[in-house]
Amino acid sequence: MSRRVLALPLIALLGLSGPALADTLLIERTQETPAAAPVRGQTAADVEARFGAPQQKLEPRGGQKRQWPVIQRWVYPGFTVYFETSRVIDVVINKASAEEIGPKPPIR
Repeated sequence: MSRRVLALPLIALLGLSGPALADTLLIERTQETPAAAPVRGQTAADVEARFGAPQQKLEPRGGQKRQWPVIQRWVYPGFTVYFETSRVIDVVINKASAEEIGPKPPIR
């Protein structure tokens, strides 16, 4: 009986406490990010015309023994664009900082 008496005020105090502060997860930030990013199917020329030259063009990957397509990767400040034969196949939001929780950055 005494445990219940002690537990009720503790539960009430926990309910009154404010929301816990936590790190922003990358997935939460991507859900808040506006649609100001390239879309699947756009050409590399369209992407460069709209967003300017990328900060970095990474080495192409693929196109080896198994006849995989060559994948180009362009890095912009907020996102990385993946191209297959000069068409956008995916856009990945970059981490805002090293402390942000999310996937590891691409291998360069």
